[in-house]
Amino acid sequence: MSEADAVLVGVVNRTYDSKRRAELAAFLRARRERVTPAEVGLAPGNRRRTPGLRREEVAQLAGVGVTWYTWLEQGRPINASTQVLDAVAGVLQLGRAERWHLYRLAQVPGVPTAAGDEIDVPDEVHPVLDALDPNPACVYSGKYDLLACNQAYAALFPLVAHARGRERNALWQLFTVDRTSGAFCDWALVPHMVAVARANYARHVGDPEWEDWIARLASASERFVDLWRMHEVALAMPMIKSFKAPDLGTVDMRTSTFGVPNMPEGRMVVYLPHTATDAAKLQQLCARAALHRQPA
Repeated sequence: MSEADAVLVGVVNRTYDSKRRAELAAFLRARRERVTPAEVGLAPGNRRRTPGLRREEVAQLAGVGVTWYTWLEQGRPINASTQVLDAVAGVLQLGRAERWHLYRLAQVPGVPTAAGDEIDVPDEVHPVLDALDPNPACVYSGKYDLLACNQAYAALFPLVAHARGRERNALWQLFTVDRTSGAFCDWALVPHMVAVARANYARHVGDPEWEDWIARLASASERFVDLWRMHEVALAMPMIKSFKAPDLGTVDMRTSTFGVPNMPEGRMVVYLPHTATDAAKLQQLCARAALHRQPA
């Protein structure tokens, strides 16, 4: 490696480290401010100006030094073991997804933190998607890039399925397309989707592709900015999603998520009709889409 290359690598590493520590600091502050004194058995006090817990209270309850915790929350370069972070996580009442998010940001040994995971869909996945037709199925990346889908998914969610480049992203479509023209209509679930992306972001802090995606969404949607600033993190989970079908009304689908081999953040999402009525609507929707695909 030449001297110039070494200098460039050093600059990139320092930028990544700086962004990661800033993300860790913001995450800890956001979680500390959500926990009330009463929830951890402390008196509220009459002169409390800080929302949630004070740093000293978190340190005391976790059994760590005040200075050490202050430095951790300030994003200073200190080492933290899983056991110590577990104690902090317990005080802050972090769930499983939030704990992994904390470990990654703190760079605990053994927890994956590398950016730039492979996002190519393995060849054997495409026949599986096709075999699942007429049930919609797709593969998403960690930030909801649509990497592959079958024809039923394209019929159900055409805006993202037929998009190209950066717009072939479910969150981009949800936050930038007018709600009256979009297929997805269950907006109460969107915060959870942002939280899933935020959890995956811990592996990509400083990654130019992710930073550009966040910046573009932030400039396009104030609602996204509000949700992103909340630092909510979550794991993908089964749920019921609602879609609008022209002349058919709402179609409710139950989702199931599966990991994809050799894709650390890639996940296959399969949609099944919630009721027999939804199954009939989906069948009509797919039939219409098939007619449009036929040559004139």
